Amino acid sequence: MNAPQGILYLCATPIGNLEDITFRAIRVLKEADLIAAEDTRHTRKLLNHFEIHTSSVSYHEHNKLERGPELVSRLLEGQTIALVSDAGMPGISDPGTHLVQLAIEAGVAVVPIPGANAALSALVASGLDTTNFTFVGFLPKTKKKRRDLLEQLVNQPYTMLFYESPHRIKETLKEMSAAFGNRPAVAGRELTKKFEEFIRSTLSGLQVHFSTVEPRGEFTLVIQGAGEQLNTPESLIETEMPLVEAVQLLVAKGITKKDALRKVASERGLSRRDVYQAVLEADK
Repeated sequence: MNAPQGILYLCATPIGNLEDITFRAIRVLKEADLIAAEDTRHTRKLLNHFEIHTSSVSYHEHNKLERGPELVSRLLEGQTIALVSDAGMPGISDPGTHLVQLAIEAGVAVVPIPGANAALSALVASGLDTTNFTFVGFLPKTKKKRRDLLEQLVNQPYTMLFYESPHRIKETLKEMSAAFGNRPAVAGRELTKKFEEFIRSTLSGLQVHFSTVEPRGEFTLVIQGAGEQLNTPESLIETEMPLVEAVQLLVAKGITKKDALRKVASERGLSRRDVYQAVLEADK
């Protein structure tokens, strides 16, 4: 007779305030045969705080291909495993999705244990539309891939949620302004922690803020979607005016010429080369 299969629990952990862990999560972490943690040293602090003595093993982006099958083998042997990330819900902006896919393919039960989440926490406190939203998470590391993705999101009608680190947020806001224009935007930092703060402004306003205030802590950015703003008079003018004037208008607003060319090309459905050629001919 085959041994019963185990269960893979996806346990949300606090994103800052330790009181945000649930009673259910604590129980599951105590009763599990093994805890798979993104960073065992980081998770051990949480476990010690709640007097949880379950053994743990690392499971992260760099070892998921080897460790994933090992964990599934344990699950198939009947062990119960609790998967945790460094903060928040595992499977969101971390390798947890890979393990979930392996477990499902193997016929193992996957059970979510809900809890804290930075993106949703920032969204509901932002004051922006929560009816529909798109979670983007961290932008790609290379500049070209970041800008390509932002261009794809220019006409996204729903509120957008991004994660960003303090040392990259200034550059990210600059690139977002170039791609999206000056939309309402909110930066949430140190969510649930002692110095939690929401800066509710626009993309340009956030740039001004962080030009004088050094960014500290991890950020969640909430950006208004395109929605009806695509039909505002300013956008209509920029859409109907000649290419050269549209580029000049954006440059006058403080956007670099290179980014202005890219934005106009994206909004008009043209290649950047076509817009650049039009500007060159006008300068002759």
